[in-house]
Amino acid sequence: MIDFSALFTIMAMAVVTYITRVTGYLLLRNRILSPRMTKVLEAIPGCVLIAVIAPAFATNNVANLIAVVLTLLLASRFSLLITVVGSVVMTALLRHFLSF
Repeated sequence: MIDFSALFTIMAMAVVTYITRVTGYLLLRNRILSPRMTKVLEAIPGCVLIAVIAPAFATNNVANLIAVVLTLLLASRFSLLITVVGSVVMTALLRHFLSF
């Protein structure tokens, strides 16, 4: 059975994501951006990612803290795909074995 509230939520998120992307294009399509503004716009995805990840740093959960450190080590040595897959696997294993 389909949960209509979950389906509606997913559809609403898709519409909002599409609208934000199209609105940015429509607002900036006829403008020439300065190099400084280009750098700011290029930094936005990283800022959003850090905002999502940052709460893991402010935890008392030992498994999460170890996972953050190991993820930073992976990120300094490997590509994004290896880092993401390795981080998810390590976090799952650490939470499974170190959760009390």
